[in-house]
Amino acid sequence: MTLKERIKELANAKGISLPVLESELGFGNGTIVKWDKSTPNAEKLNTVAKYFGVSMDYLLNGDSETALTNKDERDIKEILANTEQLLKQDGLMFDGDPASPEAIESILSAMQIGMEMAKKKNKEKYTPKKYKKD
Repeated sequence: MTLKERIKELANAKGISLPVLESELGFGNGTIVKWDKSTPNAEKLNTVAKYFGVSMDYLLNGDSETALTNKDERDIKEILANTEQLLKQDGLMFDGDPASPEAIESILSAMQIGMEMAKKKNKEKYTPKKYKKD
């Protein structure tokens, strides 16, 4: 199943169409349909994942076996909140210019993806029988 098909399935379960979903998320017309041929940026993918209450890993791979627990989600949110405070301090430079809010949001989105992936890999590595794929 492709990314677009997973999103369409989630939208259908909520009783909405892809154009309605795109409108609700503030995306342009046909944005999600184009994801058959290209991968969305992390920020848009994260927006869709949050909207449906699923992980970005599920949207991309359909993998829901190694799900994050509520504690994992809280830990990641806490780390991101502390990091966001640091990133929003005056004087932060990004590529030689003061960091824009968009740049800060991109950094935080990338960090969230990385932390989610790391937690899932650690679950597979340190509790292999529970997450063993046959």
